Formats: sequence, structure tokens, C-alpha cells
Amino acid sequence: MGARQDIVARIEAAAKAAGRAAESVSLVAVSKLQPDARVEAVLGAGQRLFGENRVQEAEARWRERRGQYADLRLRLIGPLQSNKAEAAVRLFDAIDVLDRPKLAAALADAAQKIGKSPDILVQVNTGEEPQKAGIAPGEADSFIRAARQTFGLPVVGLMCIPPADEEPAMHFALLAKIAARNGLSELSMGMSGDFESAIRFGATMVRVGSALFGAREN
Repeated sequence: MGARQDIVARIEAAAKAAGRAAESVSLVAVSKLQPDARVEAVLGAGQRLFGENRVQEAEARWRERRGQYADLRLRLIGPLQSNKAEAAVRLFDAIDVLDRPKLAAALADAAQKIGKSPDILVQVNTGEEPQKAGIAPGEADSFIRAARQTFGLPVVGLMCIPPADEEPAMHFALLAKIAARNGLSELSMGMSGDFESAIRFGATMVRVGSALFGAREN
């Protein structure tokens, strides 16, 4: 069984164990820094949903492939500078890293200029780690409200990256709780080492890189 088939089977099994439909969880292939040959192999296996960390890298990788794969979908999963907002709005189908008012304003301006907006996820720093991006959990409700009402952004869900040295389940549970009270249906949480736990707590997207592509070469 190929790597993608194996991961999809594990996703389906985890969803079934949680009493959920297999199709309620999407696999986001984290293609950042992966060589083109590996990306092509995963595309050849049928994968069409990819996550990228940097706008410039994603533009170089996907600009031409957009025309080759009509069902290709791209998500920005890495920190976004406000001055790259317009380029991100043009390229991505979803931006999963909204975490501050300045970026919300930049995305709103870009969406108005271009005439479309990607789906937006708010990134929550569930561990309140100073070195990580994301809005603090205690500020999430007011920020989500402002993103929707003040800036008019289509916020559909939340994303988190739990601390590496803590049990991720409590962070997944916290994110799900914030989403539920704000009426948000999408939860991007869980990576190669913990996505089955994330599915148990309601993940609708899991981000898998190394388990799918193999270890990065740089």
C-alpha cells in the first residue's frame, strides 16, 4: 500500500472509531520544501489538497499546475505577512493563519480589490507559546467576531499547532470548544504524529507532511 493510501485508510479508521463519516475528514498534504518529484508522485496518487507555508514558494510550485489540475486546492498554513496578503488571496483557496487585526484588514482590502476571498481559518495559539503565531485562546471569541463583523471575512473555522512537549488531546479539545461556541464547522488540527487523536476530537482537516512525502531533504 502506498503512503497516501495508508494515511487515507488510517483517517477513515479513526473517523469510523469516532462515529464519524470517513469523508468528514480531509487530508491536507503539507508540501512545503518538498522536491517536485515527490509532489508529482503524491499528485499521481490522487491527492488534490495541499498546504504550503510560504506564498512565494507556493507561487513557483503551483502556478502552472493550477491549469493542469482543475480540482487542485491550496491552503496557506504558514505565517502570513500583511504585505503578502494580496498575493495570498489570489493564489490560495483558503488561508488558515489569521491571527491579528492588521492581517485581517489586509486580507479584507485584498478581497475587495480582487473581488473574491478565500475561506479563512483563525489560528489559535492554544499553548500560548510566545514563539508561535496565533491568537490567545482568551481573545479568540472577540477576534473571531471582529474578523467577521468588522472586517467582513468569511471565517469558517480554526487551526492550531499544539506544543511539542504537551499531550495534544487537550489542545484539540480546547480548539473544538472555541469553534463550537462560535458556530465554526472547520477544524484544522493534527499532523503526522497525532492526527488520529485530532480526528477523535473533531478535526475536519489533518495536515500530513513527513508521513506522506518522507523526511524533507533540507
